[in-house]
Amino acid sequence: MSNDPQLRYSDAELQEFKELIESKLAKAMEESEFTDRQIQELNEYGFNQQGGDMYDDSSSHADLEMLQRMSQRQKRHIQDLSNALLRIQNKTYGICTVTGKLIDKQRLRLVPHATKSVDGKNMVKTERPEVPAESSTYRDPFLQSDDENGAKPVSERVRGAQPKAPRNADDWEPDNDAIDDAAYNLRKLEEDED
Repeated sequence: MSNDPQLRYSDAELQEFKELIESKLAKAMEESEFTDRQIQELNEYGFNQQGGDMYDDSSSHADLEMLQRMSQRQKRHIQDLSNALLRIQNKTYGICTVTGKLIDKQRLRLVPHATKSVDGKNMVKTERPEVPAESSTYRDPFLQSDDENGAKPVSERVRGAQPKAPRNADDWEPDNDAIDDAAYNLRKLEEDED
């Protein structure tokens, strides 16, 4: 037997992954249908009732928005699982799109629609630029140049520079930077799931 790296998973292994993906796909479709029914019910019975409370209406709109985001995410997950089934059919399932090597079985059991190995995902992260380069022609429309301090965000021009939140947990109140950091971390988590 040679020491050549394995090029793809065997048919028996692919069948095991296929069964796992099909069960996850069935569950995801069931959850998607449930969410769609909730959206439909909220649209039919939750809005525009005469004499309704304005607070109740805004709460209903927030619920509807959350359900729509959940539905979109669920549909994307279903599409990812369906694509994984196609890769199994084509016998390309489990091959990292970045490195060309096999994705670890444990990773595929946890995230069966994964297309990148951990190494491949890390390689992609390090290649992505975080901020546009200074010499770039990109200009942020919310920045205005200021001769003394360079560019200032619109928020600072409108309300003046705000001090950073204190490090003492009792005195801390969220500011725009904290909210932006939380949104960035949430997007990062969602990207990492893919």
